Amino acid sequence: MAGFFSNLFRFGSQNMAIDLGTANTLVYVQDQGIVLNEPSVVAIETVQGIKRVKAVGDDAKMMMGKTPDSIEAIRPLRDGVIADLDVAEHMIKHFIRKVTGRKTSMLRQPEIVICVPSGSTSVEKRAIRDAASNAGASQVFLILEPMAAAIGADMPVTEPVGSMVVDIGGGTTEVAVLSLRGLAYTTSVRTGGDKMDEAIVSYVRRHHNLLIGDTTAERIKKDYGTAIVPEDGIGETLQIKGRDLVNGVPKEITINQANIAEALSEPIGAIVEGVRIALENTAPELAADIVDQGIVLTGGGALIQNLDEHLREETGLPVSVAEDPLSCVALGTGRAMEDPIYRGVLMTA
Repeated sequence: MAGFFSNLFRFGSQNMAIDLGTANTLVYVQDQGIVLNEPSVVAIETVQGIKRVKAVGDDAKMMMGKTPDSIEAIRPLRDGVIADLDVAEHMIKHFIRKVTGRKTSMLRQPEIVICVPSGSTSVEKRAIRDAASNAGASQVFLILEPMAAAIGADMPVTEPVGSMVVDIGGGTTEVAVLSLRGLAYTTSVRTGGDKMDEAIVSYVRRHHNLLIGDTTAERIKKDYGTAIVPEDGIGETLQIKGRDLVNGVPKEITINQANIAEALSEPIGAIVEGVRIALENTAPELAADIVDQGIVLTGGGALIQNLDEHLREETGLPVSVAEDPLSCVALGTGRAMEDPIYRGVLMTA
C-alpha cells in the first residue's frame, strides 16, 4: 500500500517546463519529454455579455480570421510577453489540464519552469509568474530564452567557452553570447516570425492590391520563404488567393520566391543587425571562441531557406541550424529543470 501511495504521489507531481511562445506553446513533462505542441491561440465566445473559452490551441488556430462577431480568436502573447493576462491564464490552465489528464486541484501542484525573453521587464516576468501560479503551479521558475535555446541545442553553456545563439521566435529574436552558465551579452530584437508574416501581407497589398490574411502569409513564409533571392531571379512560383482591394472581389494572383525574398528583406535585415550589434559588444576572448564555434540558429525562423547562408555572408562566421530548431527552447527548459548541472540558470525572482 505504501508503494501505491508513493507512485500516486510521484504521478501527482508532474513537474513541467513550458516554452510559452508567441506562436506556439510547448510543454515538457519531467521524465517524459515534450508531450504537447500547440498554437498559442484562444477562442473566446461572448454569449449575452458573458465571455467563455470556446477553444484553445489547434482548434482555436483553425478559427483565426474566420470567426463570427460573437467569437474572437486571441493570441495572448505579443512580442514574446503576455499581452492579455486572463486569456494567457486560461491557455496555460487548459494545456496543464490536457497534459495531466485531469484538473490540477486533484494533483499535488507541479513545479513549473517557464522561459522568458531576455529583454523582459520585471513587470512582464511577474505577469508570466502570476499566470502560471494561478493556473496551478506550486512554484514557478523562470529561465531566459537564449539560455534555454542553447541548452536545447547542446551548446557548451557550462564551460568557459564563448558561444553564440540566435533564437528566432514568433515575436522576438534573441541574440546571446553565453559562457559559464551565464549570458555574457544579450540583445532582444522585437522582430520574428510575426513581423515576417506582416511584411508578406503588406508587400502583396502594396504591389498587387490584394489583401491576404495572416494565416495565408504564414503558409507562404513556411513553404516558400527564403532569405536570398534565387539564382535565376525568380525561383518557384505560387498562386495566392485574397480580396482585390480595387474591385472588392476574391481574386487569385501569381508571385514568385524572389518577390517573397524582397518582402522578407526588412525583418531579416533587422535580425542581421541584432547579430552585428551583439558581435560588436562581445569581449575579445569570447569573440575569438565564436570564430571557432560559430553561430547556432534556433527557433521557427531558423527554418527560413538560406537564412544560415545569408548570415554567413553578412558576418563571415560559420553559421549552423540546430538539429530540431522548433523544440530547442522547450528541450532546454526541460533539461534545466531535470539536470542538476543546469539548475543554476533558473531564476525565482
